[in-house]
Amino acid sequence: MKKAFLFLCTAFFSAALFAQSSILTVAEFFKSVSENYGRISDFEVNTEITVGKQTMNGKVSFKRPNLLRIDFSSPANQVIVFNGDDLTIYLPGASAVLQQHVESDANGAALATPQGLSLMSRYYYMAYESSPSAVPLEDGSEEKVVRLVLSRKNSTESFRQIRLSILPDSKLIRRVEATTPQGQTFTFDFYDYNLNTGMAEQRFIYDAPSSANNYNNFLY
Repeated sequence: MKKAFLFLCTAFFSAALFAQSSILTVAEFFKSVSENYGRISDFEVNTEITVGKQTMNGKVSFKRPNLLRIDFSSPANQVIVFNGDDLTIYLPGASAVLQQHVESDANGAALATPQGLSLMSRYYYMAYESSPSAVPLEDGSEEKVVRLVLSRKNSTESFRQIRLSILPDSKLIRRVEATTPQGQTFTFDFYDYNLNTGMAEQRFIYDAPSSANNYNNFLY
């Protein structure tokens, strides 16, 4: 009887230890997400951006290494384009074109690459919000995500905290919630990814309406 009892205890604890060792650490899971993005040459995805009570909708186009374009449906006809050297923003409501040259080492659009994702792990502490298991995207949602919480390592980072909701099967980012030190939250939702489309670089050439007023170096 004692031998049988000891055998069952040993088997139980061995199974428990095996189960624990098979759980991905947050670093391993985030690495798998980064590696997945490393296999993507380009993508298109619908987005909804929420800041407070204001909501914007559009389509994001991205091509490696750092080409980015957002065509908004709300506000209608608003466009943001980064061609690797210059950032252009067209604001139809103000009939204005904002342009800014970006230093080559800035790589602002590279956050959607393994290098950009690695910057998150470098400057933020990372943890599962509750567990490695997938949870509902929000209360009442049938959509499941793995949720990570990133907390800044020092006060120089623009966001105090970032919550990433990642689709467990595709390893694609479904939602980003970034909170500033002042408590303002920017939420980016991404829907209907279209990957590796063979997108041409001409997609990132934008000719603004000639009637718009141009403002160069607007960030300064």
